[in-house]
Amino acid sequence: MFSFDPYSPAVDADPFPFYKTLRDEHPCFWSKEANMWVLSRYADIVTALNDWQTFSSAKGNLMTELPNRAGATLGTTDPPRHDRLRGLVQHAFMKRNLESLAEPIRQIARETAAPLADLKQFDFIEDFSSKFTVRVLFAALGLPLGDEALVREKAVTMVQSDAATRQKGPEHIAAYNWMQDYASKVIAERRANPKDDLISHFSMAEIDGDRLDEREVLLTVTTLIMAGIESLGGFMGMFALNMADHADARRQCVANPDLLVDAIEESLRFNTSAQRFRRCLTRDHTLHGKTMREGDFVCLAYGSGNRDERQFPNPDVYDIGRKPKGHLGFGGAVHACLGTTIARISVKAAMDAFHRVVPDYVRVQEHLPWMPSSTFRSPLRLELARA
Repeated sequence: MFSFDPYSPAVDADPFPFYKTLRDEHPCFWSKEANMWVLSRYADIVTALNDWQTFSSAKGNLMTELPNRAGATLGTTDPPRHDRLRGLVQHAFMKRNLESLAEPIRQIARETAAPLADLKQFDFIEDFSSKFTVRVLFAALGLPLGDEALVREKAVTMVQSDAATRQKGPEHIAAYNWMQDYASKVIAERRANPKDDLISHFSMAEIDGDRLDEREVLLTVTTLIMAGIESLGGFMGMFALNMADHADARRQCVANPDLLVDAIEESLRFNTSAQRFRRCLTRDHTLHGKTMREGDFVCLAYGSGNRDERQFPNPDVYDIGRKPKGHLGFGGAVHACLGTTIARISVKAAMDAFHRVVPDYVRVQEHLPWMPSSTFRSPLRLELARA
């Protein structure tokens, strides 16, 4: 009998055979292990993303939610409250001209890649991508230098889950509480001494007299730290994995770095780190002959939708010339990721700098260690060696 357990190490290691079975045989599937429905086809996921009146985010969007977060962040609210939050947060992003970060990000990439010139083998995650993403996040948000390693450690712990209990364990909650305390101190300092950084702009953002309250600023900053480190860092790990496993695509990108733009989009489709998010039904809803009840949770399997042959021909082929329109690597509809600009700028800069120092490489590990998370998927280590 088929089962799908998003907390399973087998799903962490390779979710795609499970997704294929879900799409073909169980497009609306009740997972006893997750205690929620699973939607796996691209069209069904997009429909759910657009129908926020039925598929609500207000009870949390992470598969295993953190405490006191639901209903207070961009990802965990529905319109009209979501529209208000998004408008204010977008206002802060516009104030902090992200395009002005492009050259500092390229400089960070060059500095982070330089030490790899002397190494024949290294861990892409530990030696490059984690250092790069944390420095970019600190530059954008305006976090105090010196805290990078500890902030990354806490952020990575926050997004993990306990595979045995299917819940956040004490260590995950403790990391979340630490991050909120850390962020609140930085926010207080920025309110006293504003600068040209995102935290200052979140604190000061105002539209027609409306401003983010203290809790909204705190949870927005905490979520951005978590997402900035895990989503960006996790995706960079997946992108490097794709490049290591597809030598022809890598050689094309090394020879012509402009192709990294298309390779990034194909990687977001082919192997996104943002695999699964949840919604809660506000009313009964029937799909593929199954009736999901009001109050049931629903998993939207983005990673499966991105491999749906009904939407993307030959979906299991990594093709950097594909230009996959409408992929779910950044979510969609009202909950499309706000950080897409800085993510695209960052990954292109990072991989261009990395390829200039390490143009040819292979992965050393046959079996990768995967982060235990029901929502995100990324390798904990990615050992690479020069070819």
